Amino acid sequence: QVQLVESGGGLVQAGGSLRLSCAASGRTFSSYAMGWLRQAPGKEREFVAAISWSGSGTYYSDSAKGRFTISRDNAKNTVYLQMNSLKSEDTAVYYCAAKPKIIGVYVGVDYDYWGQGTQVTVSS
Repeated sequence: QVQLVESGGGLVQAGGSLRLSCAASGRTFSSYAMGWLRQAPGKEREFVAAISWSGSGTYYSDSAKGRFTISRDNAKNTVYLQMNSLKSEDTAVYYCAAKPKIIGVYVGVDYDYWGQGTQVTVSS
């Protein structure tokens, strides 16, 4: 089992950048595929980005591609989401999530473990 705690959210102007972090507990963090998902008010939770257990594989939603970068540091039990060129439509609660026993990236919303979320608000 793994516990996840996100940080780094906040208020930023359109065109700005934020870096989200997700700290994980547990000795087996490196065996989990990780993802970032988000949920805007009145909308369903949506996939944003995913990374394989080794960090060698990544995948992005169309809205995140070219602007966001997911990465991980298994020595620090941390996964990151660098968000650049932010738009008002990126405003949402961002969640870090983990999926065990996955080879490669996991592109979906039914992860097994979730953090509490961090609010990102982009003002136009």
